[in-house]
Amino acid sequence: MNPEVNLRLMQIVMKYLPEGKSWLRQKGVNVTMADIQPMMGLAVKILNEAYELGKKNAR
Repeated sequence: MNPEVNLRLMQIVMKYLPEGKSWLRQKGVNVTMADIQPMMGLAVKILNEAYELGKKNAR
């Protein structure tokens, strides 16, 4: 994984984090950053795979 791409993907995840937390809160699920951390890692993995797929398809 390219560290620059990883950083950009994490920034994207962080951009939408408040929206996700708000949605969970509306559903009655209160979460802390410690709870969310594993999901952020998963989101970055998903975005990285999508990025690599797009890069491959662009060739």
